[in-house]
Amino acid sequence: MAEYGSNKSFVLRGVEDTVYEERPVPELGPHDVLVEVKKTGICGSDVHYLCHGRIGDFVVNSPMVLGHESAVGSKVKHLKAGDRVAMEPGASCGHCEDCKHGRYQPYEVELIQQLLPKLCTEMQFAATPPYDGTLGRYYKLPASLAYLLPENLSLEDGAMMEPLSVGVHSVRTLGQMKANQTVAVFGAGPVGLLALAVAKALGAKRTIAVDIDQGRLDFAKSYAATDVWLPPKKNEGESMIDYSKRNAEEMKAKLGLTDRGATSVDLIIEASGAAVCVQTGLFLVRTGGTFIQVGMGTPEVTVPITMLLVKELTVKGSFRYGPGDYELAIALVAQEKINLKPLVTHRFKFDDAVEAFQTTKAGKSADGKGVIKAIIEGPQ
Repeated sequence: MAEYGSNKSFVLRGVEDTVYEERPVPELGPHDVLVEVKKTGICGSDVHYLCHGRIGDFVVNSPMVLGHESAVGSKVKHLKAGDRVAMEPGASCGHCEDCKHGRYQPYEVELIQQLLPKLCTEMQFAATPPYDGTLGRYYKLPASLAYLLPENLSLEDGAMMEPLSVGVHSVRTLGQMKANQTVAVFGAGPVGLLALAVAKALGAKRTIAVDIDQGRLDFAKSYAATDVWLPPKKNEGESMIDYSKRNAEEMKAKLGLTDRGATSVDLIIEASGAAVCVQTGLFLVRTGGTFIQVGMGTPEVTVPITMLLVKELTVKGSFRYGPGDYELAIALVAQEKINLKPLVTHRFKFDDAVEAFQTTKAGKSADGKGVIKAIIEGPQ
């Protein structure tokens, strides 16, 4: 039997209560692999669990290892020692109707329970109660969810495949984006930036970033956006829906966008979760266009339902990723159509995980540098 080292793990015990613990090395089933984690990116959901101890109905009732955006150096039996892989950190049952249809993405919060059909209910997703995440030395998952990294990709690239796959799922799988289309992305955080990158890589004619932070827009323009939009201020006494409509109209006028034809917006990716962005996106998208909701935020949003039906819009919710998304994400980076390196702004040793989370929570480090994505190394 193989001998393994210490399985030191970063564990969340409660709100703002973390500790390093030694955990047992996971026992493998016949179709599992054991991986040695080398890089883990901090996701917004990890920070939310740290600050609130829950996301919707998923509550941290017992200590839980955080982290789910990872790449690994393999310690497995059917892959040679030293193989580098990216992990898709959610194992579905593989037997239910939704899994058989390739729709195994689960819902995680109350908002999603209200809006999406019930998908695989037996999903075991990393760092979602009661399942541990990847911020430890070892992590077990089905072999089919470990994707070999091409030689020209780094372990940090591998860790970024998780959020990149979210972008692939929203733009390509659900949004069905075609070359020469125009895509507008609301929210220039990590997921929004990666959605822009996917759209650009797949041949979008224009990629428009929308955000309330000029610094994020400046980065988006340098990274993957052809155009950016900073919304105007809301007028005193102006209703939210009226403001959203005005925002969309000003955006059309300033950026030369129309409701139909070659200068219209074919696809909206809403990655902020803000009500005003949802509304603005629905006003902005072309007649017959597609609107994909990725961001989780306001649980209830007023929408212009008559306009939605008159324009015959396709509106979909997007949650995590599905079959084929990881493979395409890896291929786009391996073929140098997407560069992930500019997005990794902060790096931390495993023993500095608390600082990594606090920096991500603050949105900037002590030197004032803004955080896009922070990466934590595996235990030494």
